[in-house]
Amino acid sequence: MAVDLAEFEHPSWLTAAGTGIGYVLILAVLTLALFIVPWLVFTGVAP
Repeated sequence: MAVDLAEFEHPSWLTAAGTGIGYVLILAVLTLALFIVPWLVFTGVAP
């Protein structure tokens, strides 16, 4: 059974991928801002 790739050309797949990528980017920024930056400040790595 071959998969027809034309099924994935619908704009909803692009929207779903964009939502997932945006979610991951927001999580990365929040993790950086809430955990990594304070750790760097308290350990004296950042000026």
